[in-house]
Amino acid sequence: MSTEALLSDLRRQLHEGGLHGCLLVRDLRTGDEVGIAPDTQLPAASLVKVPLALATAERIRRGELDGATMLDVLPGRTGTPGPTGLSRFRHPARVAIDDLLYLSTCLSDGVAADVLFGLTPPAQVTGMLHEFGLRGITVRHGLDELTDTPLERFDASQAHLALALAIDAGTSGRGHRVPQLDTTRASSGSARAYVELLQALWTPSAIHPDVAEHVRGLMAHNLIRHRLAPDFSSDATTWSSKTGTLLNLRHEIGLVEHSDGQAFAIAVLTESRVPASVQPGADALMAQVARALRDHLRQA
Repeated sequence: MSTEALLSDLRRQLHEGGLHGCLLVRDLRTGDEVGIAPDTQLPAASLVKVPLALATAERIRRGELDGATMLDVLPGRTGTPGPTGLSRFRHPARVAIDDLLYLSTCLSDGVAADVLFGLTPPAQVTGMLHEFGLRGITVRHGLDELTDTPLERFDASQAHLALALAIDAGTSGRGHRVPQLDTTRASSGSARAYVELLQALWTPSAIHPDVAEHVRGLMAHNLIRHRLAPDFSSDATTWSSKTGTLLNLRHEIGLVEHSDGQAFAIAVLTESRVPASVQPGADALMAQVARALRDHLRQA
Protein backbone atom coordinates (compact mmCIF):
# COMPACT_ATOMS: atom_id res chain seq x y z
CA MET A 1 0.00 0.00 0.00
CA SER A 2 1.29 3.47 -0.85
CA THR A 3 1.98 5.93 1.95
CA GLU A 4 -0.87 8.18 0.78
CA ALA A 5 -3.36 5.30 0.72
CA LEU A 6 -2.24 4.09 4.14
CA LEU A 7 -2.59 7.53 5.71
CA SER A 8 -6.03 7.99 4.17
CA ASP A 9 -7.15 4.65 5.56
CA LEU A 10 -5.74 5.38 9.02
CA ARG A 11 -7.40 8.81 9.14
CA ARG A 12 -10.68 7.10 8.31
CA GLN A 13 -10.17 4.56 11.11
CA LEU A 14 -9.40 7.29 13.62
CA HIS A 15 -12.44 9.30 12.55
CA GLU A 16 -14.74 6.28 12.77
CA GLY A 17 -13.29 5.51 16.21
CA GLY A 18 -14.10 9.01 17.46
CA LEU A 19 -10.49 10.19 17.63
CA HIS A 20 -8.62 13.17 16.28
CA GLY A 21 -5.06 11.91 16.09
CA CYS A 22 -1.67 13.57 15.78
CA LEU A 23 1.01 10.96 15.22
CA LEU A 24 4.61 10.59 14.11
CA VAL A 25 6.77 7.49 13.78
CA ARG A 26 10.47 7.90 12.94
CA ASP A 27 13.10 5.29 12.11
CA LEU A 28 16.07 6.40 14.22
CA ARG A 29 18.52 4.56 11.98
CA THR A 30 17.48 6.11 8.66
CA GLY A 31 15.58 9.23 9.70
CA ASP A 32 12.59 8.17 7.60
CA GLU A 33 9.27 9.13 9.16
CA VAL A 34 5.55 9.03 8.54
CA GLY A 35 2.75 10.73 10.44
CA ILE A 36 -0.62 12.39 10.63
CA ALA A 37 -0.77 16.07 11.66
CA PRO A 38 2.56 15.74 13.51
CA ASP A 39 3.04 19.48 14.05
CA THR A 40 -0.31 20.18 15.72
CA GLN A 41 0.13 21.42 19.29
CA LEU A 42 -1.96 19.66 21.93
CA PRO A 43 -2.05 19.93 25.73
CA ALA A 44 0.59 17.54 27.03
CA ALA A 45 -0.97 16.29 30.30
CA SER A 46 1.44 13.85 32.00
CA LEU A 47 3.83 13.71 29.05
CA VAL A 48 5.56 16.67 30.73
CA LYS A 49 6.93 14.21 33.28
CA VAL A 50 9.56 13.16 30.73
CA PRO A 51 11.01 16.70 30.33
CA LEU A 52 10.76 17.00 34.13
CA ALA A 53 12.74 13.77 34.57
CA LEU A 54 15.32 14.99 32.07
CA ALA A 55 15.74 18.35 33.82
CA THR A 56 15.94 16.75 37.27
CA ALA A 57 18.48 14.14 36.17
CA GLU A 58 20.59 16.84 34.50
CA ARG A 59 20.57 18.97 37.66
CA ILE A 60 21.67 15.93 39.66
CA ARG A 61 24.53 15.40 37.19
CA ARG A 62 25.56 19.06 37.55
CA GLY A 63 25.60 18.75 41.32
CA GLU A 64 22.76 21.22 41.80
CA LEU A 65 20.63 18.47 43.34
CA ASP A 66 21.51 15.30 45.23
CA GLY A 67 19.40 12.29 44.28
CA ALA A 68 19.75 10.95 47.84
CA THR A 69 18.21 14.07 49.43
CA MET A 70 15.14 13.12 51.46
CA LEU A 71 12.07 15.33 51.13
CA ASP A 72 8.98 15.39 53.33
CA VAL A 73 5.73 14.79 51.48
CA LEU A 74 2.51 15.48 53.36
CA PRO A 75 -0.83 13.87 52.50
CA GLY A 76 -3.67 15.97 51.16
CA ARG A 77 -1.61 17.85 48.54
CA THR A 78 -4.40 17.18 46.04
CA GLY A 79 -8.13 16.91 46.50
CA THR A 80 -8.42 14.30 43.76
CA PRO A 81 -6.22 11.28 44.53
CA GLY A 82 -4.82 9.46 41.54
CA PRO A 83 -5.08 5.71 41.03
CA THR A 84 -1.59 5.13 42.45
CA GLY A 85 1.22 6.91 44.23
CA LEU A 86 1.67 9.48 46.95
CA SER A 87 -1.77 11.03 46.56
CA ARG A 88 -3.12 7.79 48.05
CA PHE A 89 -0.85 7.98 51.09
CA ARG A 90 -2.61 8.62 54.39
CA HIS A 91 0.46 9.61 56.42
CA PRO A 92 3.51 11.83 55.90
CA ALA A 93 6.38 10.23 54.00
CA ARG A 94 10.05 10.99 53.42
CA VAL A 95 11.11 10.21 49.88
CA ALA A 96 14.47 10.66 48.15
CA ILE A 97 14.67 12.74 44.96
CA ASP A 98 15.77 9.66 42.99
CA ASP A 99 12.70 7.78 44.22
CA LEU A 100 10.41 10.71 43.41
CA LEU A 101 11.79 10.50 39.86
CA TYR A 102 10.81 6.83 39.73
CA LEU A 103 7.32 7.50 41.09
CA SER A 104 6.72 10.45 38.76
CA THR A 105 7.91 8.77 35.57
CA CYS A 106 7.16 5.07 36.05
CA LEU A 107 3.89 5.35 38.01
CA SER A 108 2.87 8.76 36.62
CA ASP A 109 2.55 9.99 40.22
CA GLY A 110 1.37 13.60 40.03
CA VAL A 111 2.23 14.42 43.64
CA ALA A 112 5.80 13.17 43.17
CA ALA A 113 6.03 15.27 40.01
CA ASP A 114 4.85 18.38 41.83
CA VAL A 115 7.47 17.90 44.54
CA LEU A 116 10.07 17.76 41.76
CA PHE A 117 8.55 20.85 40.12
CA GLY A 118 9.08 22.56 43.47
CA LEU A 119 12.80 22.01 42.92
CA THR A 120 12.84 22.74 39.17
CA PRO A 121 9.91 25.00 38.20
CA PRO A 122 8.12 24.59 34.85
CA ALA A 123 9.82 27.59 33.23
CA GLN A 124 13.24 26.19 34.16
CA VAL A 125 12.31 22.79 32.68
CA THR A 126 11.37 24.50 29.40
CA GLY A 127 14.59 26.50 29.48
CA MET A 128 16.66 23.34 29.91
CA LEU A 129 14.93 21.76 26.92
CA HIS A 130 16.00 24.78 24.91
CA GLU A 131 19.57 24.33 26.17
CA PHE A 132 19.51 20.87 24.58
CA GLY A 133 18.20 22.29 21.31
CA LEU A 134 14.71 20.91 21.86
CA ARG A 135 11.87 23.22 20.84
CA GLY A 136 8.16 22.71 20.52
CA ILE A 137 7.49 21.51 24.08
CA THR A 138 6.42 24.14 26.61
CA VAL A 139 6.00 23.30 30.29
CA ARG A 140 3.79 25.94 31.90
CA HIS A 141 2.46 24.47 35.16
CA GLY A 142 2.68 21.64 37.62
CA LEU A 143 0.47 18.57 37.78
CA ASP A 144 -1.80 19.84 40.53
CA GLU A 145 -3.64 21.97 37.96
CA LEU A 146 -4.66 18.82 36.12
CA THR A 147 -6.77 17.77 39.11
CA ASP A 148 -8.88 20.92 38.96
CA THR A 149 -10.95 20.43 35.82
CA PRO A 150 -14.75 20.30 35.35
CA LEU A 151 -14.51 16.50 35.72
CA GLU A 152 -13.64 16.89 39.41
CA ARG A 153 -16.59 19.23 39.96
CA PHE A 154 -19.27 16.89 38.68
CA ASP A 155 -20.68 13.84 40.36
CA ALA A 156 -19.38 10.59 38.85
CA SER A 157 -22.76 9.99 37.23
CA GLN A 158 -22.40 13.32 35.40
CA ALA A 159 -18.84 12.84 34.16
CA HIS A 160 -20.13 12.84 30.60
CA LEU A 161 -21.10 16.50 31.01
CA ALA A 162 -17.53 17.50 31.81
CA LEU A 163 -16.26 15.46 28.88
CA ALA A 164 -18.84 17.00 26.57
CA LEU A 165 -17.57 20.44 27.61
CA ALA A 166 -14.00 19.33 26.91
CA ILE A 167 -15.05 18.15 23.44
CA ASP A 168 -17.23 21.09 22.44
CA ALA A 169 -15.68 24.17 24.07
CA GLY A 170 -12.54 24.46 21.97
CA THR A 171 -11.76 27.04 19.30
CA SER A 172 -10.27 26.68 15.83
CA GLY A 173 -7.06 28.28 17.13
CA ARG A 174 -6.55 25.56 19.80
CA GLY A 175 -7.91 27.81 22.54
CA HIS A 176 -10.36 26.36 25.04
CA ARG A 177 -12.75 27.42 27.81
CA VAL A 178 -11.11 24.76 30.00
CA PRO A 179 -7.65 26.22 30.69
CA GLN A 180 -6.00 22.79 30.96
CA LEU A 181 -7.00 22.20 27.32
CA ASP A 182 -5.95 25.62 26.00
CA THR A 183 -2.58 25.27 24.27
CA THR A 184 -1.70 28.90 25.05
CA ARG A 185 -2.13 28.32 28.80
CA ALA A 186 -1.48 24.62 29.35
CA SER A 187 1.73 22.67 28.98
CA SER A 188 1.78 21.64 25.33
CA GLY A 189 3.72 19.91 22.61
CA SER A 190 3.41 18.25 19.23
CA ALA A 191 4.02 14.70 18.11
CA ARG A 192 7.09 15.91 16.24
CA ALA A 193 8.48 17.71 19.28
CA TYR A 194 8.14 14.59 21.41
CA VAL A 195 9.77 12.43 18.74
CA GLU A 196 12.66 14.91 18.71
CA LEU A 197 12.93 14.49 22.48
CA LEU A 198 12.93 10.69 22.16
CA GLN A 199 15.61 10.83 19.47
CA ALA A 200 17.75 13.08 21.68
CA LEU A 201 17.45 10.56 24.51
CA TRP A 202 18.25 7.48 22.40
CA THR A 203 20.92 8.82 20.04
CA PRO A 204 23.97 11.07 20.59
CA SER A 205 22.83 14.62 21.31
CA ALA A 206 23.47 17.62 23.54
CA ILE A 207 22.05 15.59 26.44
CA HIS A 208 24.81 14.03 28.55
CA PRO A 209 24.97 10.26 27.94
CA ASP A 210 24.56 9.45 31.64
CA VAL A 211 21.45 11.62 31.88
CA ALA A 212 19.95 10.12 28.71
CA GLU A 213 20.59 6.62 30.06
CA HIS A 214 18.89 7.52 33.34
CA VAL A 215 15.73 8.78 31.62
CA ARG A 216 15.68 5.83 29.21
CA GLY A 217 15.81 3.49 32.18
CA LEU A 218 12.86 5.21 33.82
CA MET A 219 10.78 5.02 30.66
CA ALA A 220 11.67 1.34 30.22
CA HIS A 221 10.10 0.65 33.62
CA ASN A 222 6.85 2.50 32.94
CA LEU A 223 4.10 0.49 34.65
CA ILE A 224 1.20 1.97 32.63
CA ARG A 225 1.06 -0.42 29.69
CA HIS A 226 -2.57 -0.62 28.55
CA ARG A 227 -2.35 1.75 25.58
CA LEU A 228 0.42 1.21 23.00
CA ALA A 229 2.41 -1.44 24.85
CA PRO A 230 0.25 -4.42 23.75
CA ASP A 231 1.18 -3.74 20.11
CA PHE A 232 4.87 -3.05 20.71
CA SER A 233 5.85 -5.57 23.40
CA SER A 234 7.30 -8.96 22.54
CA ASP A 235 10.27 -11.19 23.34
CA ALA A 236 12.08 -9.53 20.42
CA THR A 237 11.36 -5.90 21.33
CA THR A 238 11.80 -3.44 24.17
CA TRP A 239 9.10 -0.80 24.67
CA SER A 240 9.94 2.31 26.74
CA SER A 241 7.21 4.89 27.12
CA LYS A 242 5.17 7.49 28.95
CA THR A 243 1.42 8.06 28.80
CA GLY A 244 -0.64 11.20 29.29
CA THR A 245 -4.37 11.33 30.03
CA LEU A 246 -6.65 14.27 30.77
CA LEU A 247 -10.39 14.60 30.14
CA ASN A 248 -10.75 13.63 26.46
CA LEU A 249 -6.99 13.50 25.80
CA ARG A 250 -5.17 10.20 25.41
CA HIS A 251 -1.45 10.32 24.60
CA GLU A 252 1.56 8.06 24.61
CA ILE A 253 5.14 8.51 23.48
CA GLY A 254 7.63 5.69 23.31
CA LEU A 255 10.61 4.00 21.72
CA VAL A 256 10.44 0.47 20.36
CA GLU A 257 13.79 -1.28 19.97
CA HIS A 258 13.95 -4.48 17.92
CA SER A 259 16.43 -7.30 18.42
CA ASP A 260 17.72 -6.71 14.86
CA GLY A 261 18.89 -3.22 15.84
CA GLN A 262 16.05 -1.18 14.38
CA ALA A 263 14.54 1.48 16.65
CA PHE A 264 11.47 3.63 16.11
CA ALA A 265 10.42 6.74 18.03
CA ILE A 266 6.63 6.96 18.30
CA ALA A 267 4.37 9.77 19.46
CA VAL A 268 0.59 9.42 19.49
CA LEU A 269 -1.45 12.39 20.74
CA THR A 270 -5.22 12.15 20.49
CA GLU A 271 -8.45 13.93 21.34
CA SER A 272 -11.60 11.85 21.70
CA ARG A 273 -14.99 13.05 20.47
CA VAL A 274 -16.76 10.47 22.66
CA PRO A 275 -17.89 11.77 26.10
CA ALA A 276 -16.79 8.73 28.10
CA SER A 277 -13.95 8.31 30.57
CA VAL A 278 -13.28 4.63 29.90
CA GLN A 279 -12.61 3.87 26.24
CA PRO A 280 -10.50 0.72 25.82
CA GLY A 281 -11.41 0.73 22.15
CA ALA A 282 -9.76 4.13 21.71
CA ASP A 283 -6.59 2.89 23.42
CA ALA A 284 -6.53 -0.16 21.15
CA LEU A 285 -7.13 1.97 18.05
CA MET A 286 -4.24 4.28 18.96
CA ALA A 287 -1.93 1.27 19.16
CA GLN A 288 -3.19 -0.25 15.91
CA VAL A 289 -2.67 2.97 13.97
CA ALA A 290 0.80 3.53 15.47
CA ARG A 291 1.80 -0.04 14.66
CA ALA A 292 0.55 0.29 11.08
CA LEU A 293 2.79 3.35 10.65
CA ARG A 294 5.77 1.52 12.21
CA ASP A 295 5.18 -1.55 10.02
CA HIS A 296 5.02 0.67 6.93
CA LEU A 297 8.40 2.21 7.74
CA ARG A 298 9.97 -1.10 8.71
CA GLN A 299 8.99 -2.71 5.44
CA ALA A 300 10.05 0.24 3.27
